[in-house]
Amino acid sequence: MAAQMRQVRGGVEASNGKLAVHYRRHPGSSRIPLLLGSVPPAGRTPAAAAVSQIADGAPQPAVDRGAGMRILFTTYSEKTHFHAMVPLAWALMGAGHEVRVASQPALTEVITRSGLTAVPVGSDHHLWRVLERFLNPRFAAANPEMYKQIRAVDLPPFDTADDSLEDISWDYLQSGYETVVRNWYKMINDPMTSDLVAFARQWKPDLVIWEQATYAGPIAARAVGAAHIRMPWCLDIFGKTRENFLRLRETRPPDARRDPLGEWLAENCDRSGVDFSEDMTTGQATIDQYPAPLQLKADIEYLPMRYVPYNGVSVIPDWLWAPPTRPRVCLTLGVSATQRFGGYPVGVGELLDALGDVDAEIVATVSEETQSELKRVPDNIRLVSFVPLSALMPTCVASINHGAFGTFNTTALAGVPQLTIPEQHDNPPVCDRLVDYGAGLTEYYTDVTGEKVRGHLLRLLEEPSFTTAAAALREEMLAMPTPRDLVPRLTEAAAQYRP
Repeated sequence: MAAQMRQVRGGVEASNGKLAVHYRRHPGSSRIPLLLGSVPPAGRTPAAAAVSQIADGAPQPAVDRGAGMRILFTTYSEKTHFHAMVPLAWALMGAGHEVRVASQPALTEVITRSGLTAVPVGSDHHLWRVLERFLNPRFAAANPEMYKQIRAVDLPPFDTADDSLEDISWDYLQSGYETVVRNWYKMINDPMTSDLVAFARQWKPDLVIWEQATYAGPIAARAVGAAHIRMPWCLDIFGKTRENFLRLRETRPPDARRDPLGEWLAENCDRSGVDFSEDMTTGQATIDQYPAPLQLKADIEYLPMRYVPYNGVSVIPDWLWAPPTRPRVCLTLGVSATQRFGGYPVGVGELLDALGDVDAEIVATVSEETQSELKRVPDNIRLVSFVPLSALMPTCVASINHGAFGTFNTTALAGVPQLTIPEQHDNPPVCDRLVDYGAGLTEYYTDVTGEKVRGHLLRLLEEPSFTTAAAALREEMLAMPTPRDLVPRLTEAAAQYRP
């Protein structure tokens, strides 16, 4: 029996005598279908259950939209990961394509304040609520190894990504994937996957661009026959680790090849009525924002794109209007250290004291809580809780930072030599690459002292080779395709990778 349509309050109701679907607008999202008078399957929202019954999991045909595409960005609710996506989303929207950003409700305001359209899906994850119980000095002293894993200092299996295959243990990779699936991927993806699939089936994107841990993205893409591209926020330790895992897996007996990531993804695919394929682990292509001399590559397709800074909603302070009257140095250890990881990994007061006699203006971005705990502040230190680094870095002659994606690349793009104090994820290997290129120095966080930092900074200020190499690295970045330049290639990819 053909479905009959009638207007109802808030949307449209379609009825075929057995199923009624009411399309209701959620704030900041496209219309999501809700079943009326029906109980969804366990673990699924009414929206997801409705669309699943309508589409039965089958890929949907492409919709003729003229020259424009529909592009869905998706990330779990983590602000800094989303920030890495914003310039590309703007470029696609500016080129005439429809863009939506799907994430958990907690990120909605961050998305909309960027000028992009948010689609809240699922429920908020509780990753940080769980971890904050362990991110404190008492737990760190009692359980140092576990504390380092929780703080992502040691993050198996990805901490082997820069090692040669001969030095990597199969058991280490397998157990590492088991841990990361259980303690990270499931926690952030399970609350949003069914709703993301539901929205994709309703909106029918041509291309899904997903943050590298948001595996709900390729599942949703597969559900509607869309192409999907992965967008990392770090060196591609994820892709390289997966490559190493698959190579070692081929050497194992058939009954000893367990794949925790693939098995978990296959289970999630099955719940959404789609088949798992290996490209869902690393994308049909991967966008890489690091310049060639610093990249870590797996044997997959990469789409290079110049890093463009996005600092969120920002205001330029009046002291930054005029050029500095003496050499300016930026000291920043990031916002995630205090907002997510329980504090800075090194003593800020010791660093400031050691830099007090350096003939430079030290602009130190330090959380207000940490500022209140400082016993003294040398005269050459300007303390701020936040300043947009894209405005500050071009006025600096050197930077002391933690080597994380946004700070590191914003500094490199400004052509500023760096002293990095790496701690987490890919920070140590990318900082080692910077040293090899000649554009900076590095000191692992456990080895940091105030005097070491002072000595390294003086070298950056006094030895012109660092400034020369930093300028060359900037030119490498400027030669990369901009987000706008990448748009035609993404259009091709959407057609190339659609089934």
